[in-house]
Amino acid sequence: MRQYETMYVLKPDLEAEQTSELVTKYQSLVTDHGGQIDQVQEMGKRRLAYEINDYREGYYVLMQFSTDTDLTHELERVMKIEDAVLRFLTVRLGE
Repeated sequence: MRQYETMYVLKPDLEAEQTSELVTKYQSLVTDHGGQIDQVQEMGKRRLAYEINDYREGYYVLMQFSTDTDLTHELERVMKIEDAVLRFLTVRLGE
């Protein structure tokens, strides 16, 4: 299995339950496609290096997961559609 790490930034003005729903949604997307969640680290609200869509802060989440399939394209496709996601980046760990 290959290991990946996805960092995504959510809008800071979301309610706590909306934020936790999105975090759970992305975790279940990985597990539903045969992946395994290694670690999820919610870093909370932090100041952005530059403004994104008039936001100066964002809610940072780091998710590490392992998968055999090409799940990263599906995960990024879903994140592009979601309005609450300001930015995201997926990298492959290891080799």
